[in-house]
Parts: sequence; structure tokens; C-alpha cells
Amino acid sequence: MERGVEWNFDPTLDRIAALMDLLGSPQRNYPVIHVAGTNGKSSTTRMIEAILRERNLRVGRFTSPHLVSMRERICVDGAPLSEERFTEVYEDLLPYLQMVDAQGRRLSFFETLTAMAYAAFADAPVDVAVIETGMGGSFDATNVADGAVAVITPVSLDHTDYLGPDVATIAGEKAGIIKPGATTVLAQQELPAAEVLMRRAVEVGATVAREGMEFGVLARELAVGGQLLHLKSLKGEYEEILLPLYGAHQAGNAACALAAVEALTAGDDPLDPELVRQAFLQVRSPGRLEVVRRSPTVLLDAGHNPGGVQATLEAVHESFGFAKLIGVVAVFGDKDVRGILELMEPMFDEIVVTRNSSPRSMDVSELGALAEDIFDPERVHRTERLDDAIDLGIALADEAGEFGGAGVLITGSVVTAGDARLLLNVDEAR
Repeated sequence: MERGVEWNFDPTLDRIAALMDLLGSPQRNYPVIHVAGTNGKSSTTRMIEAILRERNLRVGRFTSPHLVSMRERICVDGAPLSEERFTEVYEDLLPYLQMVDAQGRRLSFFETLTAMAYAAFADAPVDVAVIETGMGGSFDATNVADGAVAVITPVSLDHTDYLGPDVATIAGEKAGIIKPGATTVLAQQELPAAEVLMRRAVEVGATVAREGMEFGVLARELAVGGQLLHLKSLKGEYEEILLPLYGAHQAGNAACALAAVEALTAGDDPLDPELVRQAFLQVRSPGRLEVVRRSPTVLLDAGHNPGGVQATLEAVHESFGFAKLIGVVAVFGDKDVRGILELMEPMFDEIVVTRNSSPRSMDVSELGALAEDIFDPERVHRTERLDDAIDLGIALADEAGEFGGAGVLITGSVVTAGDARLLLNVDEAR
């Protein structure tokens, strides 16, 4: 699929809209729950999917980026398209792609995948599609669909080169998925973001549900393998929800997911509480504070901006309480690397800086120099290869002894988490 690099962003819907017109607008064949935000999009999307599937609906899920296989991005019935089906969908689209290309409007990598998802969901056919934006909202390729429900997870600084220099500007771009007459589910936001999102909802006549107001987390407590939640939603309260994910941010994601499904559901009656419990019990979010090994405990996390890293570190502190924590870190050079490392410094006893498989990965020498400027230099280790870095991180944790309560957190990028998953032979992300 020679379609350039994914991060080459050109803010227009013209190309994807032209393609969808040629395809007969498959994105209008089913209701859409559209999810945007800076952090928590993929986890929230997976939770929405789990509740809908527990209600015996056929669900299409589109997420990005992928951890290991590109096919993870397009799922039907909870599973990625098979290799054969993925190829078939692309080949079916190819003549239409070439028609748009021939008009001098060459479709991008992400636009192509988005069109594949919408087409595959129409062919299935699905009852509902849960669609995660790639970046932003207004000009994101996924925004050729009109979501019956728009979910905005917490907005913070990321992709500032493309989306704007401050939270309010970024929120304005993400607000573009809020459509006339839709229901908008807003996670708790910084005030500048909240004001922009509310203004957009009022302008287009969307109904608004706000975390902490119309819905939210009433109580949460630690549980084995996750947390126990008491959620207030739009149509009722749900108690004793066991969520097998860690951190306050995942509890907030769960509240948003539940509100989104209720918003799509006709009538005023709450969902069956047992159905909701069963759905959340099955939720997995690969690469999001995922335990992949014990003794020492090894965690993977895709956090790649200060907001995401902060939430991850708070969850590690709350849920694990390691006596010693080793960080294995590879980040993209275009991120707020100093901001990320400054958050990590109080949490990591030692840090191993390395590279991931992306050409955007920051050089080890540059990352090491930045780390040594923030950490004591004797706490910083450098290694060029991620597999060696993981081995070193585990060895440093082992030095604490079997009963030392040491852990290893591999983080800094979705690519870092995906590479580590592959290296550590974790089951395929689904």
C-alpha cells in the first residue's frame, strides 16, 4: 500500500469524501459512535464495543495506531479482519482509490485504511460502528461519518504542530466530530477545552452529557487485577463493576463508554446491570498498563505525551506500589520528551533509554543526554536495541531480590509498546 507515511497530515476531507461518494457512502449504513480526544481513545472505544457486543449487537471497531499488526485496526465481532479479508477489502477498493488518485488527489495511508474500515463494516454488515479518530477531529478522515454519539476523552497537548499550540485550539479541532442533533459525551476536561467543546455543542444543537455532572465515577477501589467501580450513568447507577484495567483514568474511560452506549439506546430504562458487569469483565486494552510478565513484574504502556504518561505513573503508584521501578523508554523525537522525562524522574529509580522500530524514534545519544540532564547520570543507562534494553531493565529489577517488589515499565510510544509485545511473545492484540 504505497500511500506515504501515516504522520504526513494534510487537513482536508476532500479526498476521502470523494472516495466515499464513489463507494456509495458505506459510512451511512449503520449508526456510529465517534471517539476523539488526546488520551484514552482506544481504551474507551474497546469498552464501548464490549458493552454493545454483550447486548448481542454486531459491532465494527476502528482504532489506531496498531500495536503489532495493521489488521488490529479494523475489527468485526471483536476480532481483526483475517489476512485474506483485509486483502480482499483493499483490492475491492483499489479501482475507486485509483479514480480519486487520477484526479490529482492522492489518498493517504490513513484515508485508505479509514475507507477500508467503513466498507468492511457495511459489507459485514454491522449493527453499530465504534470509530476512533486518528488525529484531531474536524479534518480527520474518519469525520466523513456523522456520529449519533460523539465522545471526547480528555484533551491535552499533543500533535501541536498539526492541531494547535494550546488546549483550547486542539479542543476546537476535536470538537469537529460533534454533529447537529447528536449526543456528546464529554470526559472531564481542562476548563479551556470544556468551554470550546460546550460552545460547539450549543452551536450545532447537540445534547451534552458531562463526566462529573450528568454521569461519572461515584466510587472506586483497588481489586485483584484491576478495580471495582460504582458508576452513575445517564439512566441509572451500576455497582460492583469489576474493570480489569488499572488507574483512575480507566475508570473515567469506563464511565464515558457506559454513557455513550446509553445515549445510543432508545428509552429511559437503564441497561441490565449484570450485562454491564459481564461486558466490563471482558475488557482488555493491550499496551495500556498491561502486565506481560511476573517476577519481576513487567508492564507495557503506550503513553507518549505528558498527559498520558502522568495518568500511567499515577496508576502504577496506586495499583502496584513497587519498592523499585525501572523504566525502559523509547520516544518519538517530535514529542515533548523533556516534559515526559520530568514526570518520570520521581517514579523511576533507574531508566534505560533506547530506540523503537520507527524512523521517528529519538536517537539514543540525544535521549540519553536529555535523561542525564533530568536524572542523576548514574541512574541512566543507554542501549541501542530494545530487546537488550528490556533484558537490562529486568536484570536491574532482579538486583532488588525476589522479595524486593521491583517492576519494569516499558513505555514512551505506541510503537515501543507494540515492539515490546512482539519481543516478549505476548498473545496477539485483539
